[in-house]
Amino acid sequence: MAAIILDGKNLAHISEDSIKNEVSDLKNKGINPTLATILVGSDPSSETYVRMKRNTCERVGMESIAVELPESTTTEELLSSINSLNNNEGVHGILLQHPVPSQIDERKCFDAIDINKDVDGVTCLGFGNMAMGLPAFGSCTPAGIMRLLEHYEIEIQGKNAVVVGRSPILGKPMAMMLLNKNATVTICHSRTQKIEEIIKQADILVGAVGIPEFIKYEWIKDNAVVIDAGYHPEKCGDIDLENIESKASAYTPVPGGVGPMTINTLILQTLQSAQKIKT
Repeated sequence: MAAIILDGKNLAHISEDSIKNEVSDLKNKGINPTLATILVGSDPSSETYVRMKRNTCERVGMESIAVELPESTTTEELLSSINSLNNNEGVHGILLQHPVPSQIDERKCFDAIDINKDVDGVTCLGFGNMAMGLPAFGSCTPAGIMRLLEHYEIEIQGKNAVVVGRSPILGKPMAMMLLNKNATVTICHSRTQKIEEIIKQADILVGAVGIPEFIKYEWIKDNAVVIDAGYHPEKCGDIDLENIESKASAYTPVPGGVGPMTINTLILQTLQSAQKIKT
């Protein structure tokens, strides 16, 4: 049986059509869904990512506000900008582009974002609520992956899931989301011993380690569901996907798998934030 391609690009396209209609409905009620993006410094990759997010807003008819701050910005100055957006009733979502310059306390600034506007799912409070099964906006990449798995009706309950990577915005929330769907979850990281033996047990494998093709083809279990959340300049992900269709039962291509779902989930969660506003 041929492996299922978990096509994030196609699902994001379908989702955009739905979001566009819902944005239009809100506008007819006098609510303009609005995402504020904060970019500190002039990192080319960050500039590209922010531009992509703003372009997606435009495609679905959503408003976006660009806050651009210099490389020399202090923690206090960034906190002031965040607080201003928190107090702006016309802003429904706030995205602080990661990473920020080294002199800034990034965690303090993330946690200053109003939880009701934390559409990127970066606050500690939001993570805690999500992990406990309470209402919260999930971190966008793992939340996008969960939407992909749901769309393609991939069974999660009772499966052995291995997440390779433990970052606060990908690996850790990914593990909690899978756990909340009753998977048995193992998190691997740079200090994990005999990592290949653990990966070989994975019914669901998520590569989120940030190293090009770190996970080798021969480590992957037959008929595993393979999710590659990485993307590198070499135009590859964190997993060696060559010939993966002959081994996996389902997999995300790189590019076109996880990436489009990350931005789409950010836009969807901004819409959901705006929908909570009482007219």
